[in-house]
Amino acid sequence: MLARRRARTNSPRVPAFDLRILDALSDVPAASWDALLEHEPARATPFLRHAFLEALEASGCASVRTGWLPRHLTLWRGGRLVAAAPCYSKADSDGDFSRDWEWAAAAQQGGVTYYPKLLLTVPFTPATGRRLLVSAGEDRAPAVRALVAGARALAAEEGLRSVQVLFPGADEARELEVEGFAVRVDFQYHWVNAGYREPADFLARFSSKRRNVIRRERAAPGRQGIAIRSVRGAELAADGAGWAKAMFELHRASVDEMPWGMRWVNRGFYERVLAVMPDALEIVEARRGGALVAAAFNVASPTRLYGRYWGCREEHPFLHFNVCLYHSVDECIRRGLEAFEGGAGGEHKLARGFEPALTCSAHFFLDARLDGPLRRHLAFEARERRAALARWRQSAPVLKAAAPRAEPGPSAAAVKPGFRAG
Repeated sequence: MLARRRARTNSPRVPAFDLRILDALSDVPAASWDALLEHEPARATPFLRHAFLEALEASGCASVRTGWLPRHLTLWRGGRLVAAAPCYSKADSDGDFSRDWEWAAAAQQGGVTYYPKLLLTVPFTPATGRRLLVSAGEDRAPAVRALVAGARALAAEEGLRSVQVLFPGADEARELEVEGFAVRVDFQYHWVNAGYREPADFLARFSSKRRNVIRRERAAPGRQGIAIRSVRGAELAADGAGWAKAMFELHRASVDEMPWGMRWVNRGFYERVLAVMPDALEIVEARRGGALVAAAFNVASPTRLYGRYWGCREEHPFLHFNVCLYHSVDECIRRGLEAFEGGAGGEHKLARGFEPALTCSAHFFLDARLDGPLRRHLAFEARERRAALARWRQSAPVLKAAAPRAEPGPSAAAVKPGFRAG
């Protein structure tokens, strides 16, 4: 841990903070950390809970060995934690979903050092949520300013080339822009609940031809003798170790089949997170003849469902779509959840009723040779993507009628060539 520092504010009415940089989340009590997000659990998401972040670190998934050096930013006043941000130093872009490989390559070609960088994010988790946590009753603006100043000072002190805040909400991105960060606009595919009473209401929004295709895909598991259901709550908690073993083995089997597959999380992560926060987790299981043949690992907030990991030991047509998409869409309708985020990427989701949704990141480059060109690039990129968004809204390529929805982004075909969409 670095020595404590005094974090100044611009208002004489706000007492200064003590800034502490922690090299392990276990250095702060779970109750103190979680108190920062108790007043906005949906906005923060379960990924910001102490249990989730600490499981990543304690299992060795987010560790120095895997390229994630914890440098958590915390603000204290009178011995009480009042603000914090999960933060890591990183010498590459593996597993952070920043999509900045082209920037790093361009910098290298220009003789400019791009790495290491300081990330305010949740490792391996491209889900939008709070990145700057401020306790209830605390004036947010000075706390955000102090956290940002602390991140910049830490980057300068440790020779880091940039500060990147990945997947903040739109409101938080605006706060960071005020603090001098350049904001990047990207998108994912999310399913949005337009007040459907039952799955048939959602299916009714497709054309007749597309509706028939989806019905055939949804019926496939029944023809294959496969039963799909969600396991959650007390049932999941009753055998957390068993589910951890099963989920890890299934996920490993699928990842090992991919030439680019990366095992971001290990069995220890599943064991820890299932033991300490089963209330926010669920597993979609697929069984044939009683045997577990596939599963998806989901995380749930009070308003949204997040798809994270999938695995199977048997290949069946449309099994992935049913376990990872259709079943969870139906669950969102049944439970009245606002949206289902099925993870990054996947243009196939568009044809199944998912809609492009804007995501953001915020960037501050300490080297002027990077800062100027990349700010200009991000401004151009944002204009292009917002224009594509407008075209998408006019065409509504899949669903027949518009419905209340989260801010959508551009269709994959409309994104400027040369940039990844997911």
